[in-house]
Amino acid sequence: MPETVAGHKGRELAAFFGLTFLWTWGLWIAAALSRADVTATTWAIAYHLGGWGPSAAGVFLLYRTSKDRVERRSFWRRVVDVRRISAAWYLVILLLIPALAFASVFVDALIAGTAPEFLMLRDIAANPLLLVVLVVLGLLLGPISEELGWRGFALDRLQARWGALAASLFLGIAWALWHLPLFFMRGTSQYAQGLGSRFFWVFLAIGVPLSVLMTWAYNRNSRSILSAILLHWAMNFSLNLVYPISDRALFYYLVLLSILAAGLVLFVGRREPETSP
Repeated sequence: MPETVAGHKGRELAAFFGLTFLWTWGLWIAAALSRADVTATTWAIAYHLGGWGPSAAGVFLLYRTSKDRVERRSFWRRVVDVRRISAAWYLVILLLIPALAFASVFVDALIAGTAPEFLMLRDIAANPLLLVVLVVLGLLLGPISEELGWRGFALDRLQARWGALAASLFLGIAWALWHLPLFFMRGTSQYAQGLGSRFFWVFLAIGVPLSVLMTWAYNRNSRSILSAILLHWAMNFSLNLVYPISDRALFYYLVLLSILAAGLVLFVGRREPETSP
């Protein structure tokens, strides 16, 4: 990559990560310092708006740095075009990722000798509309609010500098660090588990293999941002379905995700992102 181009992309990445962390950490730290209750309106606004930091920064910088309408249309096409994703990857996203969550819970049950509770599944059986809420909010809060930035803006620029694997690892670590303020915010599940707990380390680590999976899905499906959105959603949704999940089961889930990600890297092989619009 020419030095001038590399420097330009580097400045774009610095701006993206700077804006993302400034937006999110600013709102989340303010919420943590306010000591407000989870039901407080100001707390809820800060919490949910903070989660939109990556996508807000990515879309803002896309329009700020590119005057090319074709590039902008390509971006949104890659967000919504379901045909970019192959049948094999739909199976991975919609079947294999949830299967790993259930497998982790059952492995934990076998080792611990206690049956899974599946409280969320019971709630859904009693009120099927809850499933719609989980799907819709599960897409908006997390997958869409983050992936337009992480994968939609940052991933191509990181891969251009370092390649697919190094870009995935860097983005996975940045993604993990981005979540840190949640462990200081009363009312979050992260705060309830505690800073430095086993959940803390497993929660942060999960982002790394998932980032690798997202990169491989992105590269093998014509740079589909939608593939990353759906993978993110599938992980969140499947973990919600098996709620409550123990720290041990979450660790087993991390191991299974890591094996899947390593298998892709070692046996499927590398592929540079396709350049189709």
